[in-house]
Amino acid sequence: MSLKQTILKIRDRLIARQVANYPLPAFGGGETVRLRAVFSGRVQHVGFRQEAAEMARRLGLTGFCENLANGDVLAELQGPRDRVDCLIGFMRSLVRIKVRRVVTDPLPLVPGETGFSIKK
Repeated sequence: MSLKQTILKIRDRLIARQVANYPLPAFGGGETVRLRAVFSGRVQHVGFRQEAAEMARRLGLTGFCENLANGDVLAELQGPRDRVDCLIGFMRSLVRIKVRRVVTDPLPLVPGETGFSIKK
């Protein structure tokens, strides 16, 4: 295993631990939504997609996230509105990731979608 692979493996374990220890609020359920969220700031090369995916899975959300050529990260998030808002708030709260702006737009639901993926 290369040094880079070792560092990424350690980073991913730290991210998983941080997400698992994050205290979640009580959720009331509610309307299921799908949002397109574009995160701007220092969001690439800092584990943003891994962190978002870990939290999305913990929250039971579906969708994906991917890096954009302009340095932003695009995420499509589907699930109860309060859980989608929780993920966005969590990503904004991270210290090593500097989310300066989030632009969201509603999208039609994707029926039967399962899981949350990271696109390369």
